[in-house]
Amino acid sequence: MDGDETGRAESARTSDRVFTLPNALSTLRLLGVPVFLWALIDERDLLALVILMLSGVTDYLDGKIARAFNMESRVGAFLDPIADRLYILTTLLGLAWRDIVPIWLVVALLAREAVMAVMLLYLRQRGQTGLPVHFVGKAATFNLLYAFPMLLLAHRDDWLGDLARPIGWGFAWWGLSLYWLSVVLYAVQARAVLRRTERAAP
Repeated sequence: MDGDETGRAESARTSDRVFTLPNALSTLRLLGVPVFLWALIDERDLLALVILMLSGVTDYLDGKIARAFNMESRVGAFLDPIADRLYILTTLLGLAWRDIVPIWLVVALLAREAVMAVMLLYLRQRGQTGLPVHFVGKAATFNLLYAFPMLLLAHRDDWLGDLARPIGWGFAWWGLSLYWLSVVLYAVQARAVLRRTERAAP
């Protein structure tokens, strides 16, 4: 199956439905963002941890349910990455505010988002609406969403903090590495898309 047929198959599976269980889970994740940020800044760590872990669980479930029960939708494809990025952004800012993570980690992750934004803007100017989500980018997001609760736990001065610290930084390094690797893969993908567009142009 070539790229055009794959695109048509994915389009056929993706619907315009709004009221689905995966979309409801994504909406709940979005509603949890301001509560999570308040809990993190106000040092209500238990509540922040619960919300962050529930976000990771629902992020996994909404994709799994959407694929298993043919509930993939354009609304879900829009909401899911927004919720992921908001949790990553708010967690980074909150943890940096409390001096739990270093500034270089915040800069490295935000720089990646800036590079992706420039790439997508360039594609849009060339008539391309965007790129399909790559599994490496999704894996990077999962690693970061697992890293942040561990790094928050690592702030504790007890055995639990000592246990969580290496686990949290392990996930953080994997997430950061995969996050930047996904930029390279998206750039290769974008180049291929633009070449196909140029060859198809009269």
